[in-house]
Amino acid sequence: MKKMILAIACVALFDGCEKATTLDNPALKMWYDQPAGEWVEALPVGNGRLGAMVFGQPGKELIQLNEETLWTGQPVNLNPNPESPKYLPQVRQALEKEDYTKATELLQKMQGLYTESFAPLGDLIIEHEGGIEGEAGDYYRDLDLNRAIATTRYKVGETTFTREVFASAPDQVIAVRLEASGKGALDFGVTLESQLHNTLSTSDDLTLVMNGQAPAHADPSYFNQNAEPVIYRDSAGQRFQILVKVITDDGEVSATPTSLRIAGATKALILLSAGTSFNGFDKDPFLEGRDEKLIARSYLEQAAKLDYKTLKDRHIADYRTYFDRVKFELNDRGELHTPASTPASTPSSSTSSSTSASTSVPAIDLPLSKRLDDYLAGGDDKALETLYFQYCRYLLISCSRPGGIPANLQGIWNREMRPPWSSNYTTNINFQMNYWPVEVANLSELHEPMLRYIGHMAQNGQHTAQNFYGMKGWTLHHNSDIWAQTNPVGDMGKGWPSWANWGMGGPWVAQHLFEHFRFTGDTLYLRNYAYPLMRGAADFVLDWLVEDDNGRLITSPAMSPENSFFDEQGKNQCVAIASTCDLTLIWDLFTNLIEASVLLGEDDTYTDMLLEKRERLFPLQIGAKGNLQEWHKDFDEPEPKHRHISHLIGLYPGRQIHPLTTPEMADACRRSLELRGDDGTGWALGWKINTWARLLDGDHAYLLLRNLLRVTRKNGTNYGSGGGSYLNLFCAHPPFQIDGNFGGLAGMLEMLLQSHLYEVHLLPALPSAWDEGHIEGLRARGGFDVDIRWKEGKLTEAKIISTLGGTCTVRTNLPVKIGGVECHTNESEASGVKYYVNTFFTSKGTTYTVKPN
Repeated sequence: MKKMILAIACVALFDGCEKATTLDNPALKMWYDQPAGEWVEALPVGNGRLGAMVFGQPGKELIQLNEETLWTGQPVNLNPNPESPKYLPQVRQALEKEDYTKATELLQKMQGLYTESFAPLGDLIIEHEGGIEGEAGDYYRDLDLNRAIATTRYKVGETTFTREVFASAPDQVIAVRLEASGKGALDFGVTLESQLHNTLSTSDDLTLVMNGQAPAHADPSYFNQNAEPVIYRDSAGQRFQILVKVITDDGEVSATPTSLRIAGATKALILLSAGTSFNGFDKDPFLEGRDEKLIARSYLEQAAKLDYKTLKDRHIADYRTYFDRVKFELNDRGELHTPASTPASTPSSSTSSSTSASTSVPAIDLPLSKRLDDYLAGGDDKALETLYFQYCRYLLISCSRPGGIPANLQGIWNREMRPPWSSNYTTNINFQMNYWPVEVANLSELHEPMLRYIGHMAQNGQHTAQNFYGMKGWTLHHNSDIWAQTNPVGDMGKGWPSWANWGMGGPWVAQHLFEHFRFTGDTLYLRNYAYPLMRGAADFVLDWLVEDDNGRLITSPAMSPENSFFDEQGKNQCVAIASTCDLTLIWDLFTNLIEASVLLGEDDTYTDMLLEKRERLFPLQIGAKGNLQEWHKDFDEPEPKHRHISHLIGLYPGRQIHPLTTPEMADACRRSLELRGDDGTGWALGWKINTWARLLDGDHAYLLLRNLLRVTRKNGTNYGSGGGSYLNLFCAHPPFQIDGNFGGLAGMLEMLLQSHLYEVHLLPALPSAWDEGHIEGLRARGGFDVDIRWKEGKLTEAKIISTLGGTCTVRTNLPVKIGGVECHTNESEASGVKYYVNTFFTSKGTTYTVKPN
C-alpha cells in the first residue's frame, strides 16, 4: 500500500501551473443578491476532509459542517450469510429453464447487510446580538472559484459587515473572518449544534468544545421496515470532537456554558477544527480508534499561531496548485437579454434597477439565479458553461485529496441523518462517475483516494467471493461505504436483485486502476499495485463465467443495474443471463489485463488464456429497433426511458465501441440513446453527454449539457425526468448527487479531447455553439499535456507537451503540420467526416506545436 501511495504522489505536477487565472476574475465568481433559503442554495467549501455549506444569512448565519470520515457503523461482518453459496446452482438451474421469477426469489436468499451512512457533523451558528435580518441592505454573497472563498457582505445603517469562509487544506481548519467597517461594531455569539449524540461546553481557554458519537448503524433512507432505523450503542460507533476558537484584536471574548460571546470587535477570526476516531476501514473506531481530541486540538493550536493573512495565503496557494492547471474560455460576448419587468443587480451593488426591453446586460453582472433562469429560457451564456466547468473542478479539489477518503454520493457535503442512498459509494455507476474527469482535468493526484480504496474493497471482496459464492479472487456489488462493504446488500433478502445482487462492481472499478496508468505511465504503480488488483478481479470473473449451449461464455445470473425487462410471458423481470453490461465490463477488464501483462512481461500463458476467454464471450447484439441489446434476448422494456444506460459501457467509459473502430455497433449505441431520450436524472444527463461525445456528435452532447444546466427548485426524489442543477450548481437528481457534476465535467472534456484509442484526438465533438475558444492544461493518455485553440469551429493551434516521451498520434479533422518533427500521416473517414492522423516520436519534456497546414 505504501508503494502505491508513493507511486501516485510521485506523479509530476503539470509544468504550466504558472498559467494562473487572475485572483479578481469576475467570470469565476458565483454571486447572488439573496441569502440561501435552503441547503441546495448554500455555497460549499471544503479541504478534502472538512466540508461546510455557507448560507450567508445576515443576522443568524448557518454553516453546516461535515468531516469526511464521520460515518455510522464499524468494520463489516465478512460472512453475514453463510448459506448463500448453496443457492447459486439453484439460481443457474432456474435461468437455464428461463424461470426468471424463481431465479429472482433465490437470489434474494443470497443477500447480506446494507451499507452504513455518511453522517452530518454539525452546525456552526453565528448570531448577531439583537438580530438584524430586517435591517440588512446592499446584500451580496459569492463563491470565488479563483480563491476557494465564500464571501457574504451586507450593510446595516452606515456599517458594512463582511464574512469570508474557507476550508484550509494546509492547516486543516475552517476559517471564518468577520469584519465591520465601523470600529467595534461586531457583537455576536457563536455556538454549535448537531443531530448526533453530543455534549457541548466551553473550556477555560475560551474554546467551544463539542464531544459526540455517531450511531452504530443507520438504515438507508429508502428502507423503512425497522422500528429503530438509527441505532446508538454505548460502546460502538465513531467518536468525534469539534473545537471553535475566536481570535480578535480589539474585542472582548467571553463564554457561556454553551457559547462564545464577542463584543466591541472590528475584526474577528473564528477557527473550527474537528477530529474523529476513524482509524481505517478494518479498525473498530470505538475500541481501536484514533484520539479524536488530540487530532482536533493539534490542528486548532497550530492554526491559531498564524495570522489571518498567512492562513488565507497558505490556503489560496495550496488550492491554486490544482485549480490553475486548466484554463477554459469560450468566445462569450457575455450578454443576456433582460426583460423590462425583471430587475437586475450587479456585483458591486444589490440595488435593483429596471432595464428596458432593448437592453442587454453582461451575464457576469447578473446574479447566478437570474442567469440560470435566463439560460433555462434559451439564453446564450457561454460564461455560465465555463463557470460550471471550473466549478466542477473546484468541487473535486474540495472533496477528494490525497490520503483522504473518496468522494461519496454527495462529495463531503451532507445535512441528513439518513441521507439519500446513505450518501455511500454506489458502484454501479455513481462512484466511478465521481472520478471520470480526474485525469483529463489534470487532477491526477485526486484519484488517489479512490484507487487506494479499491485495495480495501478488494481485501473485503475476497471474503465476499469466497463466503457468498465459493469462488476465487474478489468481487464488489452495487454499494460500498467507508468500511469497504462488498457483499450484496438487501438486509438478508429484502432488497431487489436488479440492484442488490449485481456483482460486476469489481471489473468496473478496476478500470480506474488501469486508466490511471494510461495517463501517468507509472509502471511501478502498475506492477506493484494495480496489476495484482486487476488480476484478482479477473480471477473472480473467470470463476463466475459459465458456458452456454454453444460454448460461449456468459454470466449467470446477470443484471443490468436497476433496470428490468418483460419476459416472453409479459412479466416484469430483472434477472437473466449474459447482460451486455456484464460482458462489456469483462471485455474491458480482460483487455486491460492483456495490455498490462504484455507491458510488464508477465506470464504469456495467462495472457493467452485471457485472449481465448475474451474471444469466447457472448457477443454484442443489435436488436430489432437497431439498438444495442441490453439483454441476451431482444426483450421489451417496462421503462424505455430508464435512467441507466449500462449496456453502453463499452462506448463510455469503455473503449470496445467507437465510430472509428466499430461503426455498426456505434450506430446501435446511437439508436439506443435516441430510444432512451434526452431527459433523465441529473447524473443520467451527465452520462449521456459523454456517450454522445464518444459518438463524435458535439451538438447532441451540448443539448444534454444544456439540459444538465437547467435550473430546478425541486427537492423531492425523481427517478425519471426533471434532473438538472440547483441554484448553487449542485447536480439535481433530484435530490442532490455530486456525481452528476463530475459526469458533466467529464462530458465537456470529452467534447474537446479524447485519447482512449491511444490517439490525441483534438476537438473530436466540438459543438457548433462553441465556435471559438481555447483550453489549456488538459491531460491525454500517454502522458501528454494539451492546449487547444480554435476559431469558427476549426482548430487554429494546439500545443502538446510530452511528459514521458515516446510515440504520439494526433487525430484532427483538417490537415495539420507539427513543427520540428517528421510525421507518418494517414487519412480516414468515419460518419462522413474526413480525419487526418499524424504519428511522430516525442522527447520527454518537449513541446510540439500543431497548426493547420
